[in-house]
Amino acid sequence: MTNLPNDFDRIRDWDNSHFLHPWEAMEDHGRNDRTFAERAKGIHVIDEAGRPMIDGPGGMWCVQIGYGREEIGQAMADQARDMAYFSPYSLGNSTVAELAAKIAERTPGDLNKVFFTTGGSTAVDSAIRFLHYRNNVLGQPDKKIVISRQKAYHGSTYLSATMSGKERDKSWFDFATDMVHFLPDVNPYRRPEGMSVEAFLDAKVADLEEAILSLGPERVAAFIAEPILASGGVIVPPAGYHRRCLEVCRRHDVLYISDEVVTGFGRLGHWFASEDVFGITPDIITCAKGMTSGYVPMGACIISDQLVAEVAGEGAKGSIFSNGYTYSGHPVSAAAALKNMEIIEGEGILEHVRAVTPHFQERMQALADLPIVGDVRGMGLMGCVECVADRVSRNPLALDKEVGARIDAHCQELGLIVRPLINMCVFSPPLIITAGEIDRMFDILATGIRRASDDLAREGLWAA
Repeated sequence: MTNLPNDFDRIRDWDNSHFLHPWEAMEDHGRNDRTFAERAKGIHVIDEAGRPMIDGPGGMWCVQIGYGREEIGQAMADQARDMAYFSPYSLGNSTVAELAAKIAERTPGDLNKVFFTTGGSTAVDSAIRFLHYRNNVLGQPDKKIVISRQKAYHGSTYLSATMSGKERDKSWFDFATDMVHFLPDVNPYRRPEGMSVEAFLDAKVADLEEAILSLGPERVAAFIAEPILASGGVIVPPAGYHRRCLEVCRRHDVLYISDEVVTGFGRLGHWFASEDVFGITPDIITCAKGMTSGYVPMGACIISDQLVAEVAGEGAKGSIFSNGYTYSGHPVSAAAALKNMEIIEGEGILEHVRAVTPHFQERMQALADLPIVGDVRGMGLMGCVECVADRVSRNPLALDKEVGARIDAHCQELGLIVRPLINMCVFSPPLIITAGEIDRMFDILATGIRRASDDLAREGLWAA
């Protein structure tokens, strides 16, 4: 590996010239001045200058057990020495089989069939492909539409991106629009003025049932929902929303996909949030991110025994579920996931999350008093601080992306990484974060927001 400490001008040139980053703002391509994450330990990322920063977003919602866990690296190395790769198309592997069994032990209901993928996008993609395959085998070729929500994010493959409802991500791409129907935003903060949360909940459940009836139950295959809409801005639906939506789906023979790519593996203090937090047993769960704590890519689409039984054996009609990846069930990834689960369980990390969650949420809620903060919301170790120009109208700041970038820049100077989603600061720190570290994180964020507010006022862009 190249020794880089004193040559980051050259490295930055390489990055700008050759690395096309995800979600690249193309007008800035080749001219970015990115921070480089070169080392990490615990909850801190260390940049090219050796400066430690608290990782507020936990990578991309994924670094559950923290950075620098040698046990994970050792497990991966041991597996790579013994068996670095096997073809999942024709062979089995004991490490992967063990992981599938351990995941099935922790899923709700009869969700016991684990289809391994390369990440969250391919997990959702596989779930949708299974729906289409199943309904074709069952003689229901028109039952293909999936109902999703505005602000939902389900991935970046063609099918998973089709199911995503973040408007800003839809501008310049093509999608399989005939396969999806979007319902309005489920964010209580954006409910009509004067409407109670209870009435808003009734409306959100009703719009699902109305959509199913309008489209025709014979054409609607599934409803896909994140327990908490993470990339949409940590949107927490009203209490009872998921349970009531599941009841609607059951009435009309519509399957329920719980997209737990973010909430799975401890983010809300449980292995999976669907049943333990929201009281539902879906038909399919998708997961990724926390499976390996980000140490290596992996995801899974977990399907109920009942659904698989319908298209297995004599019911298969000679069909093949011809969906898969070269790296489905990669043994090194599986070894990392098993060690990750062992650490989470052995160190009581789920219990720790439940213990520190009240302090995390209280410290975050205290930021609601800052002048440009319009809403603060979250659950477990997930949170969002949304900045608005006018608390009454709840309109986002016209400066949008720039405001988030300013807050992030101030926070980085103070030792905190914030992942700004336009005008929203989202948080999903490593699950091992302590109460003292939570205090430090939100102290820095408060200072960063105040400094950004001062910048805007000084430039005449916002009036306190």
